[in-house]
Amino acid sequence: MSETLSRRVGRLVSGGFHALADAAENLMPEAVMNENIREIERAIDEVRAELGKVLAQKHLAAKKMADESNRHEALAASLQAAVDAGRDDLAEAGIAEQMDIEARLPVLENTIADCAAQEKELEGFIAALQAKRREMQQQLQEWKAAQNTADTGGTSGGNLNRIAREAEKSGNAFDRVMGRQNAVHTATEAAQLAKLKELEDLSRNNRIAERLAALKAGK
Repeated sequence: MSETLSRRVGRLVSGGFHALADAAENLMPEAVMNENIREIERAIDEVRAELGKVLAQKHLAAKKMADESNRHEALAASLQAAVDAGRDDLAEAGIAEQMDIEARLPVLENTIADCAAQEKELEGFIAALQAKRREMQQQLQEWKAAQNTADTGGTSGGNLNRIAREAEKSGNAFDRVMGRQNAVHTATEAAQLAKLKELEDLSRNNRIAERLAALKAGK
């Protein structure tokens, strides 16, 4: 999920009723409450859309990983056939392809793991937003009930202040939850890119030769 959307979720979950207290002075707190609830509902839709993208990416990476694994297994059978036929050139090409597959598999595994972490985080955001929406809807009903039973303006104002204080306590708890969820996301260490190409090629060719020799020894 983008950092901007993450901050927005945090703001919505942890805030809300400070604006309502200010709006009460302008005699339109209900309209502000309803608009805040609608904003939370829009944020839930956005997070769900982001979750859909993450799930799609996770599915594609898992499918690609399965295809690569099947390809690797199929090459193993072909390699032995090439060795038996004395076609070292074909065996070397097959071994090279296997090594490329083996290099791609860890990347796909990391992608799947990262998507799983994002999936868990986004599901947590949705749950937090839904809880905040229920909380605000309940507090809106309490405020309406207070308005209907209030004999003086001071009574409704005191009730709104009580609701605001309770909401602030709840928001602080949600802030701690959001902090723990965001801490799950840690940056992946960058792979070392400064190796000399000549040394890489030499190492690769040596490994190909070793695998070919092992295949021949197993005839």
